Amino acid sequence: MLGKSFQIAIDGPVAAGKGTVSRLVAERLGFLYVDTGAMYRATALLGERHKIALDDEVSLVKLINKAKIEMRNPTNGEKDGRLTTLLLNDEDVSWAIRTEKMSKGSSAVAVLPLVRKALVKKQQQIALGQDVVMEGRDITYRVLPNADLKIYLTASDEVRAKRRQLQLQIRGQDIEFEKVYSEMIKRDKQDMGRKSDPLKIVPEAWVLDTSTLEIDHVVAMIVEKVKIMQESS
Repeated sequence: MLGKSFQIAIDGPVAAGKGTVSRLVAERLGFLYVDTGAMYRATALLGERHKIALDDEVSLVKLINKAKIEMRNPTNGEKDGRLTTLLLNDEDVSWAIRTEKMSKGSSAVAVLPLVRKALVKKQQQIALGQDVVMEGRDITYRVLPNADLKIYLTASDEVRAKRRQLQLQIRGQDIEFEKVYSEMIKRDKQDMGRKSDPLKIVPEAWVLDTSTLEIDHVVAMIVEKVKIMQESS
């Protein structure tokens, strides 16, 4: 796209399909896909490696500010199932941050206001001057408040829990549906009840319920909408 960059901001609860949809939309449009959740996982990894408690907000922010965090679409040599490539101080940690331990760690650091503020700055820097599809929990109103297209991607609780269970099974983790469901509901309450940047639907967001929609259909809908917006601008 020539001229002004185009920003797509996508929010939504866990297992709504944000990652897969965002990555495919970015691929179709030639945009950079930015998974902000991966940055919270990277923060948890930094804390573990430096033996910093995940509730030690001041120390974690110092680590974040010193760290070099980069994101890029996977190169041909990196197409191993990942949705994005995350480099932490020039080290590819794309899979190191995808463990269940880092998932829980990301939830712990995500409730810390100063950590969120520090990572929002890095996320905004990544999006500066380029076409992006950025997804997370506070993108539409905190990270990219002036995004060209804002989307809230969701699905029913049962569908999301089934998707989450499948994700874990693919990674070799055999967890009962009831446990996955209860942990997901707990995560939802945590995300929506967070004092700093809670998960919410902004008035101007396009709400997409993916419960009964195929991924390709959702991607096609978003791509078509973006193309119409670009042509009319």
